[in-house]
Amino acid sequence: MLPLAAVTSRSPEASTVGDRTVSLQAITVEQGLQAAGVGRFQYRLFSMFSLVWLAAAMQVLAVGFTAPSISATFEISLSAALHTGTAFFVGMLIGALALGRLADRIGRRPVLTATVLFNAAFGFASAFAVDLQGLLLLRVLAGIGVGGTLPVVYTMMAEFLPSDRRGRWLVFMESFWAVGTVVLGVLSLFAVQWDRQAWRVIFSCTSLPLLIGVAFKFFLTESPVYLTKAGRANDARWVLQHVGAINGVSVPMGTLQAQPKERSSVLELFSADCRRRTVCLLIAWTLVSLSYYGLLVYLPVKFSGEGLGFMRGQVFLIVLALAQLPSFAIAAYGVERWGRKATLIGFLLLSAGGCTLYGLGSATTVVVAATLLASFALLGTWGALYALTPEVFPTQLRATGTGAAGAAGRLGGLLAPSLIAPVMARHFTSSLVLLSTLLVVAAISISIVDVERKGRSLD
Repeated sequence: MLPLAAVTSRSPEASTVGDRTVSLQAITVEQGLQAAGVGRFQYRLFSMFSLVWLAAAMQVLAVGFTAPSISATFEISLSAALHTGTAFFVGMLIGALALGRLADRIGRRPVLTATVLFNAAFGFASAFAVDLQGLLLLRVLAGIGVGGTLPVVYTMMAEFLPSDRRGRWLVFMESFWAVGTVVLGVLSLFAVQWDRQAWRVIFSCTSLPLLIGVAFKFFLTESPVYLTKAGRANDARWVLQHVGAINGVSVPMGTLQAQPKERSSVLELFSADCRRRTVCLLIAWTLVSLSYYGLLVYLPVKFSGEGLGFMRGQVFLIVLALAQLPSFAIAAYGVERWGRKATLIGFLLLSAGGCTLYGLGSATTVVVAATLLASFALLGTWGALYALTPEVFPTQLRATGTGAAGAAGRLGGLLAPSLIAPVMARHFTSSLVLLSTLLVVAAISISIVDVERKGRSLD
């Protein structure tokens, strides 16, 4: 076998190694990824991106644990303190829409590096806010960073993996949401000793993992899929050689099939080729988010007011997160064995069925069991949904489409207080029927999506 580093791009037809000439046929990016293998490069990328995902989970979920101490610090009501979470979600919606699009225009690497460091800076600065108005502004800015980071992280990870590994790796990366939840629960137990200043400790600590963004400058290369579609086939070939060298793969790398540079408009998400998948995914993301916050945020609020206060505590949050981990393992197996859509639909229907368990009674055992099942099923849903979403859009729209889907999810989170919480407070049975219906409709939407990428290369 020939050392990969010895192969240069001096000729599209051949490469000289020592005194021998090796013919290099044109290959696709998928063939290049298969040749470069999966090894140290992808594990390093996965480790960095998973740390970003862990930090994102901590920041998104932190509002429930920071609101009481924010309320005490600024002498405002608890409902007013919860506006910091609304501000963060507004920022995430803006970031997902704007920065996902930017990643399709100028590249994944610069946008991801900038958004991670942007989030780290304003997330950490949030801990030093001196008034509520300043805190709200800083949470919006931190949210923009998170909103822009999430679609690009998933897009980039997908584009560095061959088709036979891509689905399960994306699900495993999503599992770090549960890991971040556990870390946040432990951190909150630790921070409570600071009483009124607990929110400052939580905001500062949840931003620290994002300093991994500094390492992106040294270890992160641009996506070969993006480079090829941007008309930079030689640069993409160099990246694949670099990946193979780090993975210890010694095979010659053929030249990549040249593709003309493509410019796209965001309106192409609703073109004849993409309209069906775009609309169906936006519906699914909105409804899953509404159901997630309804079942795992507002339902515990209702039960805590009926004598089950432990459901809003840090220890129960940790238990819920641990219950989520097996669902990611099943989703990772399912997306490769049964396909992305089939696995996602299965978890959505399981989530819908789980809602009905609450109707069996209000005993503590019943409520806890139903909540554990809901947590298990909904996080499996998120794992499969994140595996499916970046794959259904063409490369020139991948980060844009994933960002739009993420924005729809944030919209669902913003609508949950006005749509789900009032129904749950007044008509509990009706709220269960509503949540089940939303999840079934989401499953129907996914079934209509006209793309399944199991075992297939990206467009």
